Amino acid sequence: MAKKITKPKTKIKIAKKTFDVVIVGKGGQGLITLLEILAKAARIEGYDVKTSELHGLAQRGGSVEVHVKFGKIVHSPLVARAKAEAVIGLEMIECLEAAYFADVNTWFLIDKNIIPIPGTNPILAQDIVKDLQKFTKKIEVVEAREICAKELGTSVVSGIFLISCGAFKNIIPIKPESILAAIKVVVAPKYLDINVKTFELARKISQE
Repeated sequence: MAKKITKPKTKIKIAKKTFDVVIVGKGGQGLITLLEILAKAARIEGYDVKTSELHGLAQRGGSVEVHVKFGKIVHSPLVARAKAEAVIGLEMIECLEAAYFADVNTWFLIDKNIIPIPGTNPILAQDIVKDLQKFTKKIEVVEAREICAKELGTSVVSGIFLISCGAFKNIIPIKPESILAAIKVVVAPKYLDINVKTFELARKISQE
């Protein structure tokens, strides 16, 4: 069973000039699409937005890191060390590599997905969480790939599931309706139906 996402007691507001999000994962997991959806959703709500893409290995399976910053005025596209309000991870080891973006107030919203590193000993999810807890206690691990595969027949939409959950549970201060509107603009028509279903699945899971 997937761990339920804990809902913050109050709606998160942008307490400083910008709200800074880092999304990490592997090449081929659709991080650029997630970047575009969050940026579009923030613009729908009237925010100034800047984004950045940082690639490791320039091939499928290499590390990918994208930054989204939104607020009244955004001067730089890059999230600074210990300044992220949220880190969204499509792969757990990549979250560990990105832990330096976090402080005690940072949310980690993570897919329980570990891609083994060849030639190394297996890393357990609980060990990764324990290491992340040195930075923040606000960690939610969700079996996004498993949920999407079971309910929708595919796991490729797990990133859409995660950012939608982030909106429904106020981890990201963007209205879910704005996320949905952005999905309808960014996603190609032939993939729109499954992505809208993913959004609705996130609504259902978040309300349980």
